[in-house]
Amino acid sequence: MFDTYVTVIGNLASDLTRRSVGTSEVVNFRLASNARRQLPDGSWEDYHTLFVNVSCWDRLVTGVAASLKKGDPVIAVGSIHTREYVTNEGVPKTVVEMRASSVGPNLRFCVAGPQRLSNPAEPQPYSGPQSHAGYPDREPPEDDVPEDEADGRYDDGYPGEETDPERQPLSA
Repeated sequence: MFDTYVTVIGNLASDLTRRSVGTSEVVNFRLASNARRQLPDGSWEDYHTLFVNVSCWDRLVTGVAASLKKGDPVIAVGSIHTREYVTNEGVPKTVVEMRASSVGPNLRFCVAGPQRLSNPAEPQPYSGPQSHAGYPDREPPEDDVPEDEADGRYDDGYPGEETDPERQPLSA
Protein backbone atom coordinates (compact mmCIF):
# COMPACT_ATOMS: atom_id res chain seq x y z
CA MET A 1 0.00 0.00 0.00
CA PHE A 2 1.28 3.46 -0.88
CA ASP A 3 0.96 6.60 1.22
CA THR A 4 0.29 9.92 -0.45
CA TYR A 5 2.30 12.72 1.18
CA VAL A 6 1.24 16.32 0.67
CA THR A 7 1.93 19.79 2.02
CA VAL A 8 -1.13 21.86 2.89
CA ILE A 9 -0.82 25.59 3.55
CA GLY A 10 -3.74 27.27 5.30
CA ASN A 11 -5.25 28.37 8.60
CA LEU A 12 -6.43 26.42 11.62
CA ALA A 13 -10.21 26.40 11.19
CA SER A 14 -10.98 24.84 14.58
CA ASP A 15 -9.74 24.75 18.13
CA LEU A 16 -7.20 22.06 18.95
CA THR A 17 -8.55 18.90 20.55
CA ARG A 18 -6.04 16.98 22.67
CA ARG A 19 -6.90 13.54 24.03
CA SER A 20 -5.38 10.26 25.15
CA VAL A 21 -5.71 7.14 23.03
CA GLY A 22 -4.43 4.13 24.95
CA THR A 23 -0.89 5.03 26.00
CA SER A 24 -0.53 7.72 23.31
CA GLU A 25 -1.82 11.24 22.87
CA VAL A 26 -3.23 12.90 19.78
CA VAL A 27 -4.02 16.49 18.83
CA ASN A 28 -6.66 17.01 16.15
CA PHE A 29 -7.65 20.14 14.26
CA ARG A 30 -9.31 21.19 11.03
CA LEU A 31 -7.16 23.00 8.47
CA ALA A 32 -8.65 25.26 5.77
CA SER A 33 -6.67 25.98 2.62
CA ASN A 34 -8.02 28.58 0.20
CA ALA A 35 -7.17 29.26 -3.40
CA ARG A 36 -7.12 33.01 -4.07
CA ARG A 37 -7.62 35.06 -7.17
CA GLN A 38 -7.26 38.72 -7.99
CA LEU A 39 -10.37 40.49 -9.24
CA PRO A 40 -10.34 43.15 -12.00
CA ASP A 41 -10.56 45.91 -9.36
CA GLY A 42 -7.32 44.66 -7.76
CA SER A 43 -8.92 43.11 -4.68
CA TRP A 44 -8.52 39.44 -3.79
CA GLU A 45 -11.10 36.78 -3.07
CA ASP A 46 -10.92 33.28 -1.62
CA TYR A 47 -12.48 30.39 -3.51
CA HIS A 48 -12.19 26.59 -3.67
CA THR A 49 -11.59 25.95 0.03
CA LEU A 50 -10.09 22.57 0.95
CA PHE A 51 -10.80 21.37 4.49
CA VAL A 52 -8.50 18.73 5.95
CA ASN A 53 -8.94 16.97 9.31
CA VAL A 54 -5.40 16.76 10.73
CA SER A 55 -4.19 14.40 13.46
CA CYS A 56 -0.83 14.86 15.20
CA TRP A 57 0.72 11.99 17.16
CA ASP A 58 3.83 11.24 19.18
CA ARG A 59 6.43 14.02 19.49
CA LEU A 60 4.31 16.39 17.41
CA VAL A 61 1.61 16.62 20.11
CA THR A 62 3.58 18.77 22.55
CA GLY A 63 4.78 21.34 20.02
CA VAL A 64 1.44 21.75 18.26
CA ALA A 65 -0.55 21.98 21.50
CA ALA A 66 1.81 24.61 22.96
CA SER A 67 2.23 26.69 19.82
CA LEU A 68 -0.91 26.91 17.72
CA LYS A 69 -4.53 27.99 18.06
CA LYS A 70 -7.58 28.57 15.88
CA GLY A 71 -6.95 31.10 13.12
CA ASP A 72 -3.18 30.65 13.01
CA PRO A 73 -1.53 30.37 9.57
CA VAL A 74 0.20 26.98 9.33
CA ILE A 75 1.97 24.58 7.00
CA ALA A 76 1.24 20.88 7.52
CA VAL A 77 2.99 17.92 5.90
CA GLY A 78 1.78 14.34 6.14
CA SER A 79 0.07 11.36 4.58
CA ILE A 80 -3.41 12.07 3.30
CA HIS A 81 -6.46 9.94 2.55
CA THR A 82 -10.24 10.23 2.23
CA ARG A 83 -12.76 8.62 4.55
CA GLU A 84 -16.38 7.98 3.62
CA TYR A 85 -19.17 7.64 6.14
CA VAL A 86 -22.92 8.05 6.53
CA THR A 87 -24.33 10.60 9.00
CA ASN A 88 -27.06 9.78 11.52
CA GLU A 89 -29.49 11.37 9.04
CA GLY A 90 -28.40 8.91 6.33
CA VAL A 91 -26.40 11.43 4.30
CA PRO A 92 -23.19 10.05 2.76
CA LYS A 93 -20.12 12.22 3.43
CA THR A 94 -16.47 12.19 2.41
CA VAL A 95 -13.73 13.89 4.43
CA VAL A 96 -10.04 14.41 3.73
CA GLU A 97 -7.79 13.36 6.60
CA MET A 98 -4.07 13.85 7.20
CA ARG A 99 -1.75 12.15 9.66
CA ALA A 100 0.78 14.94 10.05
CA SER A 101 4.50 14.31 10.20
CA SER A 102 5.31 18.05 10.57
CA VAL A 103 3.27 21.13 11.42
CA GLY A 104 4.50 24.66 11.88
CA PRO A 105 3.52 28.31 11.66
CA ASN A 106 3.55 29.88 8.21
CA LEU A 107 6.18 32.58 8.71
CA ARG A 108 4.96 34.43 5.64
CA PHE A 109 2.01 35.59 7.75
CA CYS A 110 3.24 35.52 11.35
CA VAL A 111 6.30 35.63 13.59
CA ALA A 112 7.31 32.73 15.80
CA GLY A 113 10.21 32.13 18.14
CA PRO A 114 11.43 28.54 18.24
CA GLN A 115 11.70 27.02 21.69
CA ARG A 116 13.32 23.59 21.70
CA LEU A 117 11.83 20.80 23.74
CA SER A 118 14.13 19.66 26.52
CA ASN A 119 14.01 16.03 25.38
CA PRO A 120 12.12 15.72 22.07
CA ALA A 121 12.43 11.93 22.12
CA GLU A 122 9.97 11.73 25.01
CA PRO A 123 6.51 13.31 24.67
CA GLN A 124 5.62 15.59 27.57
CA PRO A 125 2.46 14.76 29.56
CA TYR A 126 -0.46 17.10 28.99
CA SER A 127 -0.87 19.50 31.89
CA GLY A 128 -3.77 21.67 30.78
CA PRO A 129 -3.80 24.93 28.81
CA GLN A 130 -0.44 26.11 27.57
CA SER A 131 0.84 29.35 26.11
CA HIS A 132 0.81 29.93 22.36
CA ALA A 133 3.79 30.83 20.19
CA GLY A 134 3.65 34.38 18.96
CA TYR A 135 1.17 35.58 21.59
CA PRO A 136 1.74 37.92 24.54
CA ASP A 137 1.19 35.30 27.26
CA ARG A 138 4.14 33.23 26.04
CA GLU A 139 7.40 33.39 27.97
CA PRO A 140 10.39 34.40 25.82
CA PRO A 141 12.56 31.41 24.89
CA GLU A 142 15.81 30.94 26.78
CA ASP A 143 19.02 31.11 24.80
CA ASP A 144 19.44 27.45 23.93
CA VAL A 145 22.47 27.82 21.65
CA PRO A 146 25.51 26.12 23.20
CA GLU A 147 28.43 28.50 23.80
CA ASP A 148 30.68 26.70 21.31
CA GLU A 149 28.07 27.25 18.57
CA ALA A 150 27.26 30.88 19.44
CA ASP A 151 30.24 32.46 17.67
CA GLY A 152 28.14 33.72 14.75
CA ARG A 153 29.23 31.03 12.27
CA TYR A 154 26.58 29.24 10.27
CA ASP A 155 27.28 25.85 8.82
CA ASP A 156 25.37 22.83 7.62
CA GLY A 157 27.30 20.28 9.66
CA TYR A 158 26.31 18.37 12.73
CA PRO A 159 26.56 19.94 16.20
CA GLY A 160 30.19 19.92 17.33
CA GLU A 161 31.48 19.33 13.79
CA GLU A 162 34.01 21.91 12.64
CA THR A 163 33.37 23.82 9.43
CA ASP A 164 36.17 23.57 6.87
CA PRO A 165 37.42 27.17 6.28
CA GLU A 166 38.66 26.16 2.80
CA ARG A 167 35.21 24.94 1.74
CA GLN A 168 33.64 27.10 -0.97
CA PRO A 169 30.02 27.36 -2.10
CA LEU A 170 29.15 25.26 -5.15
CA SER A 171 28.80 28.40 -7.26
CA ALA A 172 32.42 29.50 -6.58
